[in-house]
Amino acid sequence: MSRHLWVATLRLQKYLAHAGVASRRNAETLIAAGRVRVNGRVVSQLGSSVVAEDRVELDGRRIEIPAEPRYIVLNKPEKVMTTMRDPERRRTVAHLLPAKVGRLVPVGRLDYETSGVLLMTDDGDLAHVLTHPRYGVEKTYRAIVRGRLAPKDIEAFAAGVRLEEGAAQPAKVRIVRSTLAVSEIDLTIHEGRNRQVRRMLEALGHPVHSLTRLRFGPIALGGLKPGAWREVTPKELAALRVVAQRANEERR
Repeated sequence: MSRHLWVATLRLQKYLAHAGVASRRNAETLIAAGRVRVNGRVVSQLGSSVVAEDRVELDGRRIEIPAEPRYIVLNKPEKVMTTMRDPERRRTVAHLLPAKVGRLVPVGRLDYETSGVLLMTDDGDLAHVLTHPRYGVEKTYRAIVRGRLAPKDIEAFAAGVRLEEGAAQPAKVRIVRSTLAVSEIDLTIHEGRNRQVRRMLEALGHPVHSLTRLRFGPIALGGLKPGAWREVTPKELAALRVVAQRANEERR
């Protein structure tokens, strides 16, 4: 999946996705809004293409495809926003990364109060695949919750916990330790609904005290300390590309 092999022409929305600006779908929105210029002229037609020599700008800032994609794993601490900037001036993941890593975007989101594995990249196409519900990337969370889970709670997770917008997909749960007052569990889901893990547990009468994402697809948190980051390993990247390749084959 060498996305940086330049061809004679490239669709503008695909160029923006490759540059890490947005997913292809969001890039189409940017184009339609007249925010993209090619060689100084606004381009709002979604069928437009560019060549290597063209100058592409978004909101007046030049956008270029990096020579090689970058993939890093961040252990996002609690009380950090999963955005590159925040209008309320809260701390964001951008504050945790040195300038040398370049402009990366988070793959999906972790709640403000949730810590753990967060993949960041400038590979817009891969980011889109990994966050698309169709491809069901597994995510495992370690939750400390109020009370002891009963057999009926385990059954509810396996059947799909009912939420306001409808039943969630079945989830796997493993009890790490449990007392009458508190339980520590590992919960694996395939979806990415807003605050899904917290809402499922609250629906079953087990409010969350703390929540950490241990794994995102093939990427495990391991011993990475809060606020620290690392490059993905070749093995992890190969596994991510298997997901992307499967997605590409399904699109054909």
